[in-house]
This record gives sequence, C-alpha cells and structure tokens, in this order.
Amino acid sequence: MIDLYTAATPNGWKASIALEEMALPYRVIPVDLVAGEQKKPEFLALNPNGRIPAIVDHDAGGFAVFESGAILAWLAEKSGRFLPVEARARSVVLQWLFFQVGGVGPMQGQANVFYRYAEEKIPFAIERYQRESRRLFEVCDRRLAEAEFLAGEYSIADMATWPWVVTHEWSGVSIDGLDNLQRWLAAVGNRPAVKRGMDIPTPMDPKPDFEQYVDGARQLLA
Repeated sequence: MIDLYTAATPNGWKASIALEEMALPYRVIPVDLVAGEQKKPEFLALNPNGRIPAIVDHDAGGFAVFESGAILAWLAEKSGRFLPVEARARSVVLQWLFFQVGGVGPMQGQANVFYRYAEEKIPFAIERYQRESRRLFEVCDRRLAEAEFLAGEYSIADMATWPWVVTHEWSGVSIDGLDNLQRWLAAVGNRPAVKRGMDIPTPMDPKPDFEQYVDGARQLLA
C-alpha cells in the first residue's frame, strides 16, 4: 500500500495519474496547503522541502519519496510499467521527464505567479515566463509531430507534462497553432486513468471561486 500526500495542483496530479495508470493500491491523504500542513514537522519528515506530492511506500518498509519526478520513477520501477528497461528507450523517457521537471513546470509556475497571483503586475516578468512557456510548448509540438507521445510510447514523461500543459489558459499561454500538442492533450486527457487521477484528492469544481483560489495562492507565496 502507498500513502499519497497530495493536493489539487499539477504536481499533485502527476502522482495520482501515475498511481491510477499503474493500478497500484494507494490511500489519499489530502494536504491543506493554505492551512500550511505541508510545513508541519510530520510532513517535513517525509519531504524536507515542504512541497507536495510525497508518498510513503509501505511495501518497501515505509520508504518515503518526495519530488514528483522521483515519485514517478519510483512508481514506474515498482510497477514495471511506463519506463522501459532498454537503456536508450529508458533514457528518452528520462530526458523528457527532466525536460518537464526542469523546464515546463518551473516556467509555467512562474507565469502563474506573475500573471495570476502577484498583486503588482510586472509586464516584463509576465511576458518573460509566458514566452518561455510557449517556447517549451513549441518544443513539445515539434516532438509530437514525429511521435505519438513524448518518448514515443506513452510513459511517465507524458504523465508529468500533461497536467501542466492542460492548465495553459490559467498561465495565460496560448496553444494556438500547436496542432500536435493539441492532439496529444486530447489523447492523454481521454485516458480513463488520467480522468480518475485528476479527481484526486477531490473532483474538480466546474465553477470554482477564482478569487478565493487566488487569495489562497497568494498566502502560499507570502
């Protein structure tokens, strides 16, 4: 059994999508970010960086794993799925996984901060991170012109990248003209396990209170 400590964010959805795709038994432990539960000592014992997601694998003696990319790799190794054994195919998956962890997530995250959450709107910062996010989307689009999925076959690289790219409107980043990326977004989003994973820890509210959400995000940035 795996304990999943998570919240409804793109990084959280990575882990829940992977667990659903791999059909691994798990228990959801929601973390209230606005209340600061991720900063409490008991959570910091699992993830010293105070971020979600984190997992505890009780089949491995209560082994804790933090950092979403590391979690996906651990789960893929555990299940024997979505991360090839053959060296070059494995490297391709890891290259695209690290591309998301080091590029797409951080750039979109900063776009969110300056475009949505910062009370002072700084045009240079907004444009810089939106432009860089769009550039990374274009990299994905070119790759997806030659392959069905980022690493060729569906893999943890797609599970890591999709939850971020699908939120592009919140980041203020257009995907107009990126036909291959749009095809991939639809294909991954139609997978039953992805749909289930996106409802963790709670189903998405079709009409969320955006002002309340932004206020909560601002508290996290304080």
